[in-house]
Amino acid sequence: MSYKFFLDLAIILLSTKIFGLFTRKVQMPQVVGALLAGVLLGPTFLNVLQETEFISQMAELGVVMLMFTAGMETDIKELKKTGKASLVIAIAGVLIPLGGGFLAAAIFHDTLGNMTQAELLENIFIGVILTATSVSITVETLREMGRLKSPEGTAILGAAIIDDILGIIILTVVMSFKDSSVTIGAILIKILLFFAFAIICAVIMYKVFAYMGKRYGRRRRIPIYGLVFCLLLSYIAEHYFGMADITGAYLAGIIIANLKINEYVAEKVEVASYMLFSPVFFASIGIKTSVESMDGRIIIFTIVLLAIAILTKIVGCGFGAKLMKFSNPEALRIGVGMISRGEVALIVANKGASVGLISEEIFAPVIIVVIVTTLITPILLKMVFPKKSDADGKLVQNEF
Repeated sequence: MSYKFFLDLAIILLSTKIFGLFTRKVQMPQVVGALLAGVLLGPTFLNVLQETEFISQMAELGVVMLMFTAGMETDIKELKKTGKASLVIAIAGVLIPLGGGFLAAAIFHDTLGNMTQAELLENIFIGVILTATSVSITVETLREMGRLKSPEGTAILGAAIIDDILGIIILTVVMSFKDSSVTIGAILIKILLFFAFAIICAVIMYKVFAYMGKRYGRRRRIPIYGLVFCLLLSYIAEHYFGMADITGAYLAGIIIANLKINEYVAEKVEVASYMLFSPVFFASIGIKTSVESMDGRIIIFTIVLLAIAILTKIVGCGFGAKLMKFSNPEALRIGVGMISRGEVALIVANKGASVGLISEEIFAPVIIVVIVTTLITPILLKMVFPKKSDADGKLVQNEF
């Protein structure tokens, strides 16, 4: 048995904290420093850290715990108010990036006027990748800024969850043309069954946790039970219903958010998250960056695809927000909050590569777009949100 993972963890925890403190000094979210630490120490530069199965699994736990705490911090009343808004924002934020990605890929392949089925599928698939939204980066940044429970933050969270669902449906449609074993009807039924299951689960678990909270109060067994519930719902969502595990984690958090013990559970879970799992997740995104030699044509396509990835989310989600009566500054913040592609787009890209929906030539630009959008989203969020001060006039920031 190799014990190198101890060294990897030590390097990740130390580097993400040091870089995080540095970026905080220059008035940027600490999550930016954690991401930069992964990029610098990964294969692209120093090659000190490589992606391993252990780091990938730890990173996935980090994502799940981030979304679980985000669910517990979600203002349910505000979510009900913005439920319709989140749906409209998500639909606009899927359709416009889908069209933009398809158009960019078709022009790059010079197949806009005439394309084979394989070319058509690849062009559409590039658009599918751009529809993804990795809300975990935005969640961490908004929490650090004290804006997670704002109307914009709640709308972003809701829209990102719907984004995942719509993305899975579109991905399934595209894959159904490549793999005859995947059917559109089956995945739609699974989605409906999952939400029916989630509603039943919410009713039962609400009563269970309400009883335990009343009987045991603030005891450590309650957060443990809460985390167990989160992990089980994440597993069930992914394994049995084909949904993203973060969707299950987020719903588990929302269920607990209605309880009096919510703050105590969130407080305990966040300790484990911030101490270990979240830093590994943020660093792992940078570690994934591995760029082979790229010619000028590919570099130009990468720049164009990056611009489209950024603008289509801002325009699409911002347009949806404007339709739902958000102000111009609020619409801009929502659009910016949806830019990050992160692990969601990486998962989609890997699925496409595994069934031949994306070529090796295009895969590298896609990864670069995912990494850059993930890196710049916290910076842009910091720019578009006004500073929020507490009673003492100090900037509200949570320690990373």
